[in-house]
Amino acid sequence: MGDVLKRDLIAAYLVGSDIIEIRAERILSDQKKTIREMCYKLIGPEIIEETAKKVVIQDLLNPDEISIKKSVRRMFLISNSMHMDAIKAVKTLDNDLALDIDHRDDDVDRLFLLIAKQYRAVLRGAKLPDATDTSIDEYHDLRMAAGPIERIADHARKIAKVTFTLKRPIPEDIMSMIEKTSDLSRKIVEDAIDSLYNSDVNLANQVIDRVEKMSPLITKLNEASLRLNSSETIVAMGTVIDSIDRTGDYGANIAEIAINSAMASQK
Repeated sequence: MGDVLKRDLIAAYLVGSDIIEIRAERILSDQKKTIREMCYKLIGPEIIEETAKKVVIQDLLNPDEISIKKSVRRMFLISNSMHMDAIKAVKTLDNDLALDIDHRDDDVDRLFLLIAKQYRAVLRGAKLPDATDTSIDEYHDLRMAAGPIERIADHARKIAKVTFTLKRPIPEDIMSMIEKTSDLSRKIVEDAIDSLYNSDVNLANQVIDRVEKMSPLITKLNEASLRLNSSETIVAMGTVIDSIDRTGDYGANIAEIAINSAMASQK
């Protein structure tokens, strides 16, 4: 029942419902907890009325306050800092920092759902903040780019969770390789975002080329991790390396979107 309720609330939010009313003979405390949690995970909705048989939610967000360009940029900034801090948490075994990264993932998810809602509103003809200087094609491309960014945040969260499984620091030589590869991966995503916002096809193509060149570094990292003594540490390193690799791949996805967007704008 909880999962069904979550899906229904998200669906109502995405279609742009200003008022969501939930009625039942009796709304259980667990169901009310689910409703509150979902209001927290969405930007705008607040509970304005609550009884034993009814909960009324109103979307208080003014659409003129947040543009889709700013939302996507904010998603990137949060996910980028999450990845950087996740590597730091693994290096220093900082459980508190790892927990904070987990919380920041919620912020990225909230922005992702807001972007999906904004895009749907534009398709229905709504006039949002940047609608005057942003075409439907650009809205589509920004919505498409939000997907890989959300996945990048998920992988930063995966890296951070490794911190809780490590009993001792990663050997310095391997950690140095991880940091180097992580920096390359983050730079790929950063340049991919820049290529999207600046319609820079040359930079986007460079990003895609750099992803391919990162492959040997990933292979070396995997080989080095297999030499570790602890099987638990080997598994943990596998998660970290895979997430760094996937982050670079998602950067390439964004670069491809940037190329398509730039070509469409030239028509």
